[in-house]
Amino acid sequence: MAEAGERLNDQGLAELRERITEGPVLMLNLLAFKSDGGVQRYDEYARAVAPLLEHAGARVVSSGLGSEALIGAEGWDAVALVEYPTRGAFLEMIASPEYLEITHLRTEALARSELHPLDPAQAPIA
Repeated sequence: MAEAGERLNDQGLAELRERITEGPVLMLNLLAFKSDGGVQRYDEYARAVAPLLEHAGARVVSSGLGSEALIGAEGWDAVALVEYPTRGAFLEMIASPEYLEITHLRTEALARSELHPLDPAQAPIA
């Protein structure tokens, strides 16, 4: 799951595991593609991960292409919000042999990324 030179945040992973049965959870994906073929490689990853998401009971809530940041030092090329029924469903998917077979596509596509688990809010946050 982590790109070259990046490591999973042990504290964040431990917190996710502590709440393994809780859900739903929204996973915010912030993506910056490599300049040489990153978009195409990520498209391969997206097609390969789609059946795994379906099997996990997950769905893409929204996705979009980025633009210049209005606030913040760096922008993102793309953003995706994926909903999983539980944190455990996410953890099971990323540990599955099928996912481990395709994770290299994501790594090869991305120059940098961030992944944030979010609790759905009951009321809009302005």
